[in-house]
Amino acid sequence: MFKKILIANRGEIAMRIIRTCKEMGIKTVAVYSTADQESLHVRFADEAVCIGPPQSKDSYLKASNIIAAAEITNADAIHPGYGFLSENAKFSKTCEEHKIKFIGASAEMIDKMGDKASAKETMKRAKVPTIPGSEGLIESLEEAKKIAKKIGYPVMLKATAGGGGKGMRAVWSSKEIDKSWESATTESLAAFGNDSMYMEKLIEEPRHIEIQIVGDSFGKACHLSERDCSIQRRHQKLIEETPSPFMTKKLRESMGSAAIKAAEFIKYEGAGTVEFLVDKNKKFYFMEMNTRIQVEHPITEQVIDFDLIREQIKVAYGIPISGNNYIPKMHSIECRINAEDIDNDFRPCPGKINTLHFPGGHGIRLDTHVYSGYVIPPYYDSMIAKLITTAQTRKEAINKMKRALDEFLIEGVKTTIPFHSRLMENTDFISGNYTTKFIENYSD
Repeated sequence: MFKKILIANRGEIAMRIIRTCKEMGIKTVAVYSTADQESLHVRFADEAVCIGPPQSKDSYLKASNIIAAAEITNADAIHPGYGFLSENAKFSKTCEEHKIKFIGASAEMIDKMGDKASAKETMKRAKVPTIPGSEGLIESLEEAKKIAKKIGYPVMLKATAGGGGKGMRAVWSSKEIDKSWESATTESLAAFGNDSMYMEKLIEEPRHIEIQIVGDSFGKACHLSERDCSIQRRHQKLIEETPSPFMTKKLRESMGSAAIKAAEFIKYEGAGTVEFLVDKNKKFYFMEMNTRIQVEHPITEQVIDFDLIREQIKVAYGIPISGNNYIPKMHSIECRINAEDIDNDFRPCPGKINTLHFPGGHGIRLDTHVYSGYVIPPYYDSMIAKLITTAQTRKEAINKMKRALDEFLIEGVKTTIPFHSRLMENTDFISGNYTTKFIENYSD
């Protein structure tokens, strides 16, 4: 087994990886920017190396500094967590060149699945259902108009290098396409340095349901059931749950089989998710594949009693997967707790936490890196904790979440806790009647 793993990340995911490494008897190296000097992942790792100033581009995204930190500490593997360099093909290749194991997808896998247009073509060849749309990238606005007319409005323009909802525009009629094309390409160029676009049929009343998969170096894959990620704000997930209240046994079997087919077709190694849009008639379509661990992985761990980080590490070391497909035994819900002002369009709210009290009790899990007196820096994502409740039924998990949110006290910064508390009282959410448009249509 690996002797020492460097964690090329920060915050709660760095803490999450350190915990599993310690349980496996593996030494850990934390890397940190000067803004994160007082972070818990720095304190709890066996070693820590400063890799630069606060801005991500000068620290957590600076591959040369991270490789240097791995070499001076004699780390034999790097776990990238999620975000930052976790889906960076060049970084994966650089690790390989320096004979450091990248605990994630190979450069070839990331290249194949990271670009949404090429990923869709790959899935077509694998005979996984895909959303009707353009054949590859669209060369011009005129071509976009022809494709939209062919597949029928409404359509969705998407940046091929997109993420976080940037470079995406819903186009409801031919009257809107000129303006939508201009704004989407401009935004994509500014965000990613790439204005290439593709088009898909807009699925109305969609659910966003992902299938957790793990593949090994022997070409085998299994699925660990689904997560419903439909409740989103600007394409950023707020709440996830498993099993999905929309799921049926037949649909799970079909989606699970499609996800395994996708993973085995590309000989995928590691943990990842195959993301689907599911329409109101329970027809599902491949959307994208995330070649990394997901923020919401804890709810899967809770309902099947399975450590996904441990599995990632084992698979990276060359140990085969068990080959089992898993079915949820319980119900689990995750609320992302962000330092944001919900009354000011969810604006980030960095600052010092003056008072902090964590919820506890049976069926409560909290993944976080914050503590009383911790100063939330303004340079990174605003998520400061993930609150997870697990129970025998969905109703019990919701009631447990309501109680846990009431106990969760943070003073000094504004958070999304009040939003989640109100959501747990919402009749549509309680009944499981929601789509990706839920937040847009949500009102108190």
